[in-house]
Amino acid sequence: MKAEARAAGEDIIDLGMGNPDTPTPPHIVEKLVETVQNGRTHRYSTSRGIPGLRRANAAYYKRRFGVDIDPETETIATLGSKEGLANLAMAITAPGDVILSPNPSYPIHPYGFIIAGAVIRHFEVGPGIDFFEALERGMRHCIPTPTCLILNFPSNPTAMTVDLDFYRKVVDYAKKHGMYILSDLAYAEIYFGEEKPPSILQVEGAKDIAVEFTSLSKTYSMPGWRIGFATGNRKLVSALTRIKSYLDYGAFTPIQVAATAALNGPQDCVEEARAMYRSRRDVMISGMKAAGWDIPSPEATMFAWAPIPEPFREMGSLEFSKLLLQKAQVAVAPGLGFGEHGDKFVRIAMVENEQRIRQACRNVKKFMSEAEAHLAEYKSKR
Repeated sequence: MKAEARAAGEDIIDLGMGNPDTPTPPHIVEKLVETVQNGRTHRYSTSRGIPGLRRANAAYYKRRFGVDIDPETETIATLGSKEGLANLAMAITAPGDVILSPNPSYPIHPYGFIIAGAVIRHFEVGPGIDFFEALERGMRHCIPTPTCLILNFPSNPTAMTVDLDFYRKVVDYAKKHGMYILSDLAYAEIYFGEEKPPSILQVEGAKDIAVEFTSLSKTYSMPGWRIGFATGNRKLVSALTRIKSYLDYGAFTPIQVAATAALNGPQDCVEEARAMYRSRRDVMISGMKAAGWDIPSPEATMFAWAPIPEPFREMGSLEFSKLLLQKAQVAVAPGLGFGEHGDKFVRIAMVENEQRIRQACRNVKKFMSEAEAHLAEYKSKR
């Protein structure tokens, strides 16, 4: 629908896909250009990541989280965190295995395992939901016992955050039930308060059962470069290393060298990205409130998890998103796309500049002022 509207000449403000709109910092691009001039880098690379890149990720964990990582056995470079999650699912799953997955969640979390033949037991997460009560309810109905628990904080799509005490409790829970933990930490550096999002690997003994996925996509505005990491439990990292050795030769070497420069180089660009998203968040939250749409202000990520405005709530997220696109020229992601428990929400990505976000808020204000007419037209077409 978005493509059709744009083809028809409509100015669609796209707040749907979480696709960073700013260019990769110059020093990272320059390192790529420099490296690609060397013809030797055009050959097959290393599927688990060149040694310098793995060392750079280990140094990042030490610097950021105070966690010691063995670059030879406890981390592997992936083609983005998404590929790492999906391939690890393939490596450790037998048909019929049960996986505990939050709902709503980023689609690859359950679907990586579904593709591998697993059975998914969802448990609801979100504002006002007690995580451990929901987890225990899901656990009680699992036969056989789940092999893995998936976590994602700061969360895509809900933008929820947790503290280190949460991770301590969940590690204890997983050990008690004999489960591995797969933790997606892709938004570790996009936070807006004083408290930095922690790593599950900061918990003593977490590496016994946990592997964590990180990504350079949002931190360094490198989504198209496809570089991430799986870090933690040696057995899981080894399993991922083995299956990747069959499936790919790793990212293009110049990309890996440039990613190393990103991790080892100046980090001003990370703070600049954080400040940009914080400013966009504030513009969007205040602008939407003035438009009549009260959206909770996210503490992290590049997303807001927005309850569907009351007049439109019965429509569900898909129909509301379609109506918003048609009548307000604003594209958002329907919460249903992240699981049935997301159907009362839409996800709004802060991937347009502040001027465009203000325009989106003006469009929404007009849309909200005409709510009765839009609802009457919608009902007449059903």
